[in-house]
Parts: sequence; C-alpha cells; structure tokens
Amino acid sequence: MPQANSSAPPAQFERIYRGISEVFPDQPDSSDPEQNLVQQLLQGDRPLRVKLGIDPTGAEIHLGHSIPVRKLRAFQDAGHTAVLIIGDFTARIGDPTGKSEVRRQLTEADVKANAETYLEQVRPILDFDTPGRLEVRYNSEWLSGLDLGKILELLSTMTVGQMLAKEGFSERYGKGDPVFLHEFLYPLMQGYDSVAVQSDVELGGTDQKFNIAVGRDLQRHFGLRPQFGLLLPLLLGTDGSQKMSKSLGNYVGLQEDPLSMYSKLEKVPDALIDDYFELLTPFDLGTLPEKPRDRQKMLALEVTRQFHGEAAAQQAQQAAISLVQGTGEPAAGVPEFSLTGVNFPAKLFYLVGSTSLCASSSEARRQIQGGAVKLDGEKLTDPNQEFASADELAGKVVQVGKKKFARLVP
Repeated sequence: MPQANSSAPPAQFERIYRGISEVFPDQPDSSDPEQNLVQQLLQGDRPLRVKLGIDPTGAEIHLGHSIPVRKLRAFQDAGHTAVLIIGDFTARIGDPTGKSEVRRQLTEADVKANAETYLEQVRPILDFDTPGRLEVRYNSEWLSGLDLGKILELLSTMTVGQMLAKEGFSERYGKGDPVFLHEFLYPLMQGYDSVAVQSDVELGGTDQKFNIAVGRDLQRHFGLRPQFGLLLPLLLGTDGSQKMSKSLGNYVGLQEDPLSMYSKLEKVPDALIDDYFELLTPFDLGTLPEKPRDRQKMLALEVTRQFHGEAAAQQAQQAAISLVQGTGEPAAGVPEFSLTGVNFPAKLFYLVGSTSLCASSSEARRQIQGGAVKLDGEKLTDPNQEFASADELAGKVVQVGKKKFARLVP
C-alpha cells in the first residue's frame, strides 16, 4: 500500500495514516501547518473538522464505502470532529467521476428513501455517542437555497478546460458522447460543501482528488483556509480484479447477514488479503498467520464480528464449515427464503431464480447446469427437476457456489 509521506508520521498518528494513498498538500519537512498535515495535527489549538460526503445514490453501502468511514473514526478517536455529509442534494445529480455516460437523475423521493438507511449502516463504525465528535449534515441545507447569483459565482471559479480535464468528462467529450452542463455543477457543489462546513480535512477515494481539490479552491475563493485532501485506496472486490461494486456482484454489503458476509470474506483472493487487513481491521500485518487459508478465516471472522458481534460471527463460521465442508452438523444462521410466493409444482431453475441467490431464472439455469447448485449438500444438475410442494423443500438449504445460501421455509 503506498504511503503518503517519505518520512514516517509520529506514532500517535499511526491510525490516521494507516493505509492511505495520498495526502495533499504534502510537504513532510515543512513546519507550516497549511502544508504539512502532521504539523496541523500537532500545532492545532482546536479539534480539526474532518469531512466525508456520502451521496445516497443507492440503498446499500458495501465494505469499499466503509474505508473512508473507518478513517473518519480514526480522526474521532484522536479527538477531532467528524462531519458526515449526506449528499441528499448532490445525489440528485450523481457523481460523474469515472462514468462513461450520464447518470440517471434521482428524484427527491429516491434520495430520501436511500438516505434513511445510510446512518444505520455506518453506526457500527462511527462514534455517535461522544459529545462533539460527530456532526451529521445534509447538503440540501445550503445547496437548495443557492440563488442564481451564487451559482454564477461558483461557475466563475472554473473554466470549461479545467472541467474537461476531469476523468470521465474528457473521455466522453473526445468520443462525442454528451456531457451535460448540470454535471459540471457536481464538483462545484461538493466543493461548496467544504465551504459550508469549514472543513480542515476532506476524506475520499483516490478517484475523488479532483472534487476535493475543487473544495480547496472554493475555500480559498471565499477567504477560508484550504482543507487538506486525504485519499484512500479503492477496495478491489471479491473477484480480485475490479473495484468493489454492487453492479458487478463482487461486493460485501454492510447489511448482509452474518453467514453471507463471512462466506464471501473467507474466499477473498490471497493477493488481496493484506490490503483487506490493512484497510478493514486494526491488526498488525506482521502478526498475521502464515497460511493464507488461516488469514482468510481470521479476516472473515473479524469483519463479521465488527458488524454483527462476536457470537454471530462465531456462529457464521461454524455454519460455513457445516455447509461448505459437509460436517453433517445443522447450519445455524442461514438466511431464510419464504416459499409462499412460489407456485407449485415448480422446476428447480425457477425455484433458485426466485431466491436472491441468482439474478434471474436464466442465470439459475446456467448455475445448475454448471454444477454450482446444491440442495442440503447434494449437487443438482437438472434445471427442470420438479418439486411438487413447499412441504417437500421445507427446512432445506439451497446453495449456489461457495458463498450463497438460503434456507427454504414454507
């Protein structure tokens, strides 16, 4: 994992600097607190205001999203103030970063529904209880009231050339694909968030450098001290090759049941194990077990414990052993799927496709033909195998691959 500074930061800031990709500006030999984050941490006479913005463009947060949230907690534990911004206004535009096409604009109702789940999902990570350690803000508070004059002032701080230099915009423009003017407003609005909350540090993934830099420029424009940008790696998904994403199916959701979470994490590719430990756990990498399989189990148990507690994590581990290795013990903690909506008699491919284990009946058919589907440990390969009633399946566990399980209930 790349380090931000050529010289190591003081030991008391180890958690803040752990796993980061870049800090900017970064002059580690400077005593100027505006050029050296360590000096601002050491010399400051007040807690820093550390900003993280999350746009509720979907209902579910995954482990990749949790990385900057964890860093926000590290700042909280060091005595600073976390400013968590729910981008209920900016989500209606959608961050165009890295997108090859214009994003669908969400309605206010869409955003509100998504936002309702976000705080509960990050609650196991952040300190919600210590006074002065957390501010939760919604950026509609200041963005919805901007008049045309203020919007024109924001637009006047950047040129079209600067905007087209942004990743995604230049690619789309070069291909002749449309780039809409409202998309230009996104980085300006996100940057204005930094002005509104007077942030000292903004956290984000490595793909957010442009947006965070815009925040620095706008703070300077409005007479504020520019924030530091602290960039974190983008977590590769469980496939080991692409950024974690729900659309790619290579994600681990924060709200997943313990068994699903454990089962996915204990299959993380060996090449990613150290990155997952560094970014998702507090463990010293030098103390990890030598065998990759033992490291996988340790990782799965620790992350599942973080979100579901020790007892549920241990139960998930035992259930995974029972289901995958065939110990013959009844597997506890398996998520249930109700058969009440299935019309019997039902063929196997339709039954599996009706669960959340496959995206569709056609995918279920492919998985069955490929030998990836088991019912109570028995491999089933005929997609057209028929079941007469729900009673015939009650209590049985259907498994797709090594990571997805569901107990069938009437």
